[in-house]
Amino acid sequence: MQTPQLRIAWAPEYHHPLPNNHRFPMEKYSLLPEQLLYEGTLEEKHFFTPTLLSEEHILAVHDNAYWQNLKSLNLSPQEARRTGFPLSDELITRERIIAQGSLQNALDALENGIACNISGGTHHAFSYKGEGFCLLNDIAIAAKFLLKEKKVNQILVIDLDVHQGDGTAQIFQNEPKVFTFSMHGEKNYPLRKEKSDLDVGLPDGISDQAYLQLLSQHLYPTIERVQPDFIFYQAGVDILAHDKLGRLNVSIQGCRQRDKMVLEVAKNNKIPITISMGGGYNKYIQHLIEAHANTFRLVQEIFF
Repeated sequence: MQTPQLRIAWAPEYHHPLPNNHRFPMEKYSLLPEQLLYEGTLEEKHFFTPTLLSEEHILAVHDNAYWQNLKSLNLSPQEARRTGFPLSDELITRERIIAQGSLQNALDALENGIACNISGGTHHAFSYKGEGFCLLNDIAIAAKFLLKEKKVNQILVIDLDVHQGDGTAQIFQNEPKVFTFSMHGEKNYPLRKEKSDLDVGLPDGISDQAYLQLLSQHLYPTIERVQPDFIFYQAGVDILAHDKLGRLNVSIQGCRQRDKMVLEVAKNNKIPITISMGGGYNKYIQHLIEAHANTFRLVQEIFF
């Protein structure tokens, strides 16, 4: 029997040039793999470079009109502003590569139990619009692919980014085979929330003990109730104290404990899981990289 192999999606295009003083920390997509290689958590053999996602997979999730306008850089100024990024052909290529990484991760996780994307978790992309640094919904694209190919029967999306997975909730609002669980800042962006299958709103300033208790209270019964045979985990670290967009007060250790709970529940129940990195806008870049790196350290510790 072949030994399971951790495969991680990453490409140089993930680090896309942005205007000076842009609030999105694009450099994390170079710094994170560098850190993981430097400390020996990962080796070059763990990484693969995704190809360009096909339009067929995009159109299984996103409306044709939205995709055509996005692809031709023809969004209205207001629509483009909502995405948070200056539109360009290179940006669209980046999004397609990231989403293909998540789709390939889904296949790899079925084989090896787990797979990860250095980016992804673009949960504010709706079927018909982009918002909040999200243009194509990589989790939705990969989930739809697994269902279409009849590779799984029941998917659970665990979204622990500080912002609600509103786009994912909208895309799967009428799909019983995908259960969306989002635990997020109740008063944070987006102002108008969508309805996930399970929403847990968090008060501003919540810290480790209360956060982890709430997660425990909802995670285990959800696994029991939904009985998923596949998990997509959106592991945003914008729950950390000092995050510029987060408003919570979770420590790096608390964030690590959160990841450990999710990874162990997948491992112990033999449920394949993919991880996408999600948000993180910490004013201390070393905190941001450390929290993301912890996720990969735990993957190696728990699964390999």
